[in-house]
Amino acid sequence: MTKKNRNFANNIKESSMRVKKTLWLFATLILFCGMPVNAQDTEEYKPFFHTSELPDLLKWLPAPPDSTSEAFVHDIMRYMWGKTQRLDSVRAAIAKRDAIWQLDTTINEYSGAFGMRISKEETPEIYKFLVRGVTTCDKAGSKAKRFYQRKRPFMVMNEHMLSSWEEEGLRTNGSYPSGHTIRGWSLALLMMEINPEATDTILARGMMYGDSRVIVGAHWQSDVDAGRLAASAAVIRLHTSPEFMEQLAKAKAEFRFLKYGIRETKKDKRRKSKK
Repeated sequence: MTKKNRNFANNIKESSMRVKKTLWLFATLILFCGMPVNAQDTEEYKPFFHTSELPDLLKWLPAPPDSTSEAFVHDIMRYMWGKTQRLDSVRAAIAKRDAIWQLDTTINEYSGAFGMRISKEETPEIYKFLVRGVTTCDKAGSKAKRFYQRKRPFMVMNEHMLSSWEEEGLRTNGSYPSGHTIRGWSLALLMMEINPEATDTILARGMMYGDSRVIVGAHWQSDVDAGRLAASAAVIRLHTSPEFMEQLAKAKAEFRFLKYGIRETKKDKRRKSKK
């Protein structure tokens, strides 16, 4: 190799090293600059209860149906029903959106039924109430999922899901009870408390959300039914938390003001504090 070629090669190597150092520094800055914000968000929206403080599903929720039982036959029939629903392009699209495991997305899907757009910026108290409440309820099914490790419909049937992007992650995640349903039903119950006039519409959307898990092939019907029971128990448990009740009052006050222009007076606050 000539001296000129060696110098050229050395220059390329040095440039490559500088680029790598720059990228490493850039990545480090992003990581550490972002940490305080994430820590604050976690603290602000922390769950009301730890998993161990929630109802233990293994102590009261029935085990998933045996494969030789009539209940499992019903699961099979509902799985077949779900496949027919995929033929409806509108319903199939809803089921796919319901499969997205992102709470902001789910809240947005429910906003129409709730009767108001919900976001961290526009409805901060309602948003905080829902996020903290739902993330608490999300924890309710984890222990039973690990214990039963029930196989999901798409695995048993050896077929692809409608929401195929979920398959890899769900193969090692127990099917019973349905985690999506716990999230969707608890969200409906919490929204209903803020806007009771929209109860029927909100609950209908909550039922649809659970049914979406059957339609995409992620869950058996008995998984969904168990998820609704687990969510209901978790929401009842939330009402024993003074912190939860305080945030509920803030969410209700914000809703009344935004919907009807009614602002809570100091007299109202004093009356509530005496109860």
